Formats: sequence, C-alpha cells, structure tokens
Amino acid sequence: MEQNAIFDIRTEREFLTHALRIFKYQYGNNTIYHSFCEYLKVKPESVNSLDQIPFLPIEFFKSKNVVSNDNEAEITFTSSGTTGNETSKHFVTDLSLYEDSYLQAFKHFYGNIEDYCVLALLPSYLERTGSSLIYMVEDLIRKSNHPKSGFFLNEYEQLHQLLLELQKTETRILIIGVSFALLEFTEQYQLSLQNTIVMETGGMKGRRKEIVRQELHQLLSAGFGVTEIHSEYGMTELLSQAYSKGNGVFDCPAWMKILVRDTEDPLSYLKTSKSGGINVIDLANINSCSFIATQDLGKINEDGTFEIIGRFDNSDIRGCNLMVL
Repeated sequence: MEQNAIFDIRTEREFLTHALRIFKYQYGNNTIYHSFCEYLKVKPESVNSLDQIPFLPIEFFKSKNVVSNDNEAEITFTSSGTTGNETSKHFVTDLSLYEDSYLQAFKHFYGNIEDYCVLALLPSYLERTGSSLIYMVEDLIRKSNHPKSGFFLNEYEQLHQLLLELQKTETRILIIGVSFALLEFTEQYQLSLQNTIVMETGGMKGRRKEIVRQELHQLLSAGFGVTEIHSEYGMTELLSQAYSKGNGVFDCPAWMKILVRDTEDPLSYLKTSKSGGINVIDLANINSCSFIATQDLGKINEDGTFEIIGRFDNSDIRGCNLMVL
C-alpha cells in the first residue's frame, strides 16, 4: 500500500478513506489486532465510520508484538518505566515514515526547522535507550544545521550562557524539555527571552511532585519570560505528535485524529466538551496499529482541538478482560 499518501490528506473525507483502508489492511495483516477485532465481532465489511473501528488498548504494546508486516524492525522504541514494571515496545519497520511524520508536522505548526537553534533539556530520556522522543529531537537538532543546537543533560549554567548569547543575535530558539528539568532551570535562572519557543514534553518522570498544567506553565512562563508555554503530545506507541501553542490546547496534523470514549463503556463515544478516555488514530502507524485506546483522559473542543486533563487510575480502566487475547 502507498504509505506516504497519508501526508497528502486535506479533508475529513480523505481522512476517513485512508483510515478505512488502513483498518482493513491491519485487520488482515496484524495478528494481534485481528484477534482483538474478532473478539469484538467486528469485521471490515461492517465498518463505515471512524467510531465503528476497534481501538486496541495501549497496554497490548507491553506484552505483544503489535506489527502489521513481516519486515524486521529497523528500530525498537521503548517506554520509560520503574524497575519491575513492564515497558511498551514499538517495533518500527520503516523509520522513514516516522521521520516524515514528525518533520512534516513540525513544518506545518512551526515552519522550517532550519530557522531554529534547537536546545534540548531531556535528561531523563538521555539516561536510557530506546526513546522515540530522543530520536526525533536528535534529528531536529541535526537538520537545524545550527552550530549551537544540541542536548543539555544537567549543564544549566552552560545553557543559561548560551541563551544570553543567542538573544544578542536575535536567533530563533526552540527549547524542548521535560517538565522537571525546565522547572529546575527556572529555579536557578530568570530570563526574558525573545524569539523563543519553550516546549514541555510531559510530566515529572518521578523526579518531582506532579503539579497541574496551569501551575507548571505559569512557573515556566515567569522563569523564561515568555507569554505562552508550548507542549508536545506523543508517546512510544505512536509515530505522530500533536502540538499545543499555549493553554494546553492541542492540534493534530492532518493524518492524526482524537476521539473521546466513555469511561464506563469503551465502545461508546462522547460529544465535544465531554471528558473521557483518549483514543488516537495515527495513520503513520501503518506498520503497527493506527487505532489505539490510551490511558489518558481528555476532551475535544468545538473547534476540533483537544485537551489532556489527566490519566486513568488502574482501577478506572474498563474492559481489561480483553487483555487475555
């Protein structure tokens, strides 16, 4: 099948056409997903809309090889986890799809990567192997072609001096970092940055007490001296990312879509502005599974944007009997 055609999607009808085509392909070629659909008694000929497509619980990536072809994995992305906890594994058989996905999404939302100096503050990701985020940011750093682009582990003073230097030359800057590291940096330094995007990629990763997004963004805005804090929404099991340019309101690229399921009935969907479980359609996941039920809680707004408001507690997860497949 023509994989790169998903990046030419322009309309809702085109998205539906590609989604149904990929659903039929994965039903026929992904053993785990096929068994899941069979368990739910769903067959391709009965599916004509997005809400009729079964969404595979994301937990399957922890215990199963979720793949839709027989090709060898070019890379295996793994999730972070505490000792003794099983981590997710995403076997990626075509890295070019991942690269096309994040490069085209970045260009859509932010313009050419060559226009930025990319500074990455991702210590918890650098300290382990198999991070899809590190792979993406490493490539963005390389493609920025800026001599000062790079990773920072705990070199806060070095980063501070570099930011002051870049401000003098009016360089456009992208600071992408994990929340706890960005907070630690702003506790030591107070700046008033121009031409700078500060993008947080997630929670505290066990390093600090979790705080609500609004408080986090207020602290980071004050510390970096910027009006808005941007966010990236992605995960090990996906090959696409959504982005927020402020207030925790996310937009998807054209080949990615969010649905919100009822927390009491995972096969039912909620209207806009109602909170429930986040289901993700990621058409770049052609070679694994494009239809994933996550453990995130959120809502879709009237304009099609979405917000993340938390995560399921283990006791809140419904339908776990499906995991026996």
